Amino acid sequence: MTARRSERADASAGSSPSERTPAGRVSRPAGSERDQDVWERHAGWWQDEFTDGADAEYEEQILPLAARHLAGAGRVLDVGCGEGQLARRIALAGAAVTGVDPTVAQLDLAQARGGGVDYVRGRAERLPVRSGAFDAVVICLTLEHVDPFEPAIEEVARVLTNTGRFVLFLNHPLLQTPGSGWIDDHILGEQYWRVGPYVHDDTTIEEVAPGVRLPFMHRPLSRYINVMASCGLVLEHMDEPAPPAGFLAAAPGYAAAASIPRLCVLVARKLT
Repeated sequence: MTARRSERADASAGSSPSERTPAGRVSRPAGSERDQDVWERHAGWWQDEFTDGADAEYEEQILPLAARHLAGAGRVLDVGCGEGQLARRIALAGAAVTGVDPTVAQLDLAQARGGGVDYVRGRAERLPVRSGAFDAVVICLTLEHVDPFEPAIEEVARVLTNTGRFVLFLNHPLLQTPGSGWIDDHILGEQYWRVGPYVHDDTTIEEVAPGVRLPFMHRPLSRYINVMASCGLVLEHMDEPAPPAGFLAAAPGYAAAASIPRLCVLVARKLT
């Protein structure tokens, strides 16, 4: 299951930054809701809003970046595959793709949509596949919901071949911290992106759509890179793309933040 944070750019006017939180999300300490099966409950929402051409960021940015970074890989594992849109895209290029997800509702739709992908139910922390079986592993907007995440990185290293590729998509850890968001300050006459606390790990339940609250685990970018390195996954490339044109067209109030990346992509190579 993958999810995007969905900050809106229409923060209410006439108040100072200290008097409001960024519009479009609720950030509070995680509690019992984190332990419920939110992914099964909200699978339909995610499928409607983010798949089958519904979301510009996936269509114009995430799927093309994944295809580029996974080009040439013969056997690819998609961890947290959801209903399989990324897996299908990679399979179209000729790769043998396996998708893993813990959510039954996602896997049911993935099977129904076909695309020549093998699907198996499982979790990132304990992948139900053999060691050294894949030339590449992709995890797209999933590790933000996995706690602890270190076992998932260890599993990536285990299932990769020597010199295998790991592609990790994240909500940008610096610019999408808890409490971050677009601020239209009518007192100072300024517009800016507020960044929340960055250097410490934090867990929140965030309202990404009306009635849809999901757990997010914030970590500094260095935490991901250092854990990857400790598992023999060495960073080779990093992308911080600006929001794509389709996203900006659908959210015109976001135009002033068009130079602020919502996404971070890490590409690493297994060297052990």
